[in-house]
Amino acid sequence: MKNYSRVIVKGGVLAPGELKSILEVAERNGLSTIAFGSRQDILFLSEDQKKDFKTENLEVVPAHSEGVENIVSSYVSSGIFGSTAWLTADRYLYILEQFQDTPKLKINITDARQRLVPLFTGHLNFIASEHEDYWYLYLRLPHWEEQQLYPVLIYSWDLARIALTIEKLLREEPGNATMVFDLVIDSISLNSRTISQALQVDFQPFPYYEGMNRLASGNYWLGLYWRNNRYDIAFLKALCDLCTESQIGKISLTPFKSFIVKGIPAEDKLKWEKFLGLFGINVRHSMLELNWHVPVANDKALRLKEFLVNEFNKNDISTYGLTFGITEYLSSKYYFTSIVIEVNKAENIPADFAYRDTFNITYARDFDPNTREYVVYVQDVDQAELPGLLMELSRLYFENLGNTTRTEKPEITDEKPKTEVEVYQCNACMTLYDVRYGDALQNIKPGVAFESLPEDYRCSLCEGPKDGFVKITQLTEAL
Repeated sequence: MKNYSRVIVKGGVLAPGELKSILEVAERNGLSTIAFGSRQDILFLSEDQKKDFKTENLEVVPAHSEGVENIVSSYVSSGIFGSTAWLTADRYLYILEQFQDTPKLKINITDARQRLVPLFTGHLNFIASEHEDYWYLYLRLPHWEEQQLYPVLIYSWDLARIALTIEKLLREEPGNATMVFDLVIDSISLNSRTISQALQVDFQPFPYYEGMNRLASGNYWLGLYWRNNRYDIAFLKALCDLCTESQIGKISLTPFKSFIVKGIPAEDKLKWEKFLGLFGINVRHSMLELNWHVPVANDKALRLKEFLVNEFNKNDISTYGLTFGITEYLSSKYYFTSIVIEVNKAENIPADFAYRDTFNITYARDFDPNTREYVVYVQDVDQAELPGLLMELSRLYFENLGNTTRTEKPEITDEKPKTEVEVYQCNACMTLYDVRYGDALQNIKPGVAFESLPEDYRCSLCEGPKDGFVKITQLTEAL
């Protein structure tokens, strides 16, 4: 991706008019196609890597630039795949709106009940909890070897604030989540909540996300995928116009380099099908094609994928629920596919010496990429051996299918035992008053009982009155 200019698409969601503006910029610069990136951004595949795509209305990151990242979100899954009850499409949009600055860290805002968008491929991974408007935060900062859990749940309207604060703290090189927590609470006041239970991640088969599909409301959603990830600008511009005609407000990008249009009115279904037919758009690729993650504009990787898919087809093999990725050896620590095919790097080979690539195959524990643990299956094998080995892995997957739930262990340094404590909670903004901590913002020292607070005491966040607090019991760390 560093070879191509990137258009930042916050959360992978944009209006048809915004997409059309992006397409017009690309068109004015001599492009006939665009591509989608694995972080739900848009790529300008210009042969001139020094070309500067200047525009007033879009945030375009030039080729080879670093330190600017797109926010990934599972907005695309909302309403069409499994989701946490409180996490609606509107809620995603409200949260994304809080991020006014483009982050320097990779940020994921996701729902653990969907499978299309990866949970743990960011530096900051916000994952919805069962408590309305509260999120787990899994951190893996750039200099960390392992991912760790932030010690408290984060309030929805604090996500952007805590992300910006952590970015500013990077110069202090915090070594673990507890240190980040201590530095953050010294910097800003947050409406956090104690973690009362570990994150539950239910295993879900990778979904089929293509074609025209009916929603429970009676409307439809459409998923579109092009195998070479080179989307024709003329077609996309016409699609944007059709979205406007059908009063569709948003288009959603997926990390699998495709996109989804939600909310197509039932009465417009025939119009959309006719539109796709006139452009000759194929919306019936097999799952064998849709479940691959291939490097952008890498013809060699694309040919390898086509070879393997053809072999699967010839042998009538099912890979439903699995995902596959092709990558250069050790090129990324952020895999998010069930099975990874690594192309070994040829070293010290003379320029005129003919050689064949060799490959390694690794697979995620339980074939679930959200485990972030990969097992080496084979190393240094020839391309001709890959189809048989991948079919073996596919059979192994189906043999072991059945363990559907996994619990994320809290990865907190020096974890303390849990105990029940009584705290007082503002019924307006949910801020907590805990006698163990007091209220530093109002110079109330730890140990001051809530009953001993002055009658004119007000909530430090929303300034709600003292009589607006209610007593609750929470499971929290013992001091």
